Amino acid sequence: MKWLVDHPRFADAKRITLVCDNLNTHCPGSLYAAFAPEEAFRLLEKLELVFTPKHGSWLNMAEPELSVVTRQCFADRVGSQGEAENRITQWYEARNNSQTGINWRFTTADARIKLKRLYPKIELT
Repeated sequence: MKWLVDHPRFADAKRITLVCDNLNTHCPGSLYAAFAPEEAFRLLEKLELVFTPKHGSWLNMAEPELSVVTRQCFADRVGSQGEAENRITQWYEARNNSQTGINWRFTTADARIKLKRLYPKIELT
């Protein structure tokens, strides 16, 4: 985080927004554990931490993509790191150009059933 805040590329940024998963180290307290209070406060002044929902984690999107890249790029032997990098670069450029996305099959009706316990109970009198 310190490297990010102090990097010349972000020197003029008023705010740096970080999208984090819910790992226990992704919290302001971790900066206070790693740095003096003044330094932790300075870093946090420039950072905005945004957390992914626990039930909609970025991992839910990353895992299928990793599976696809593995199947499509590494079905056969790779001779070198450079070849692996070239395959991945060609793959993600084609994937991005085709605007390939994830087709979520979790419908609103499914959510109402699965997340029923989270909905408020309304009693009519």
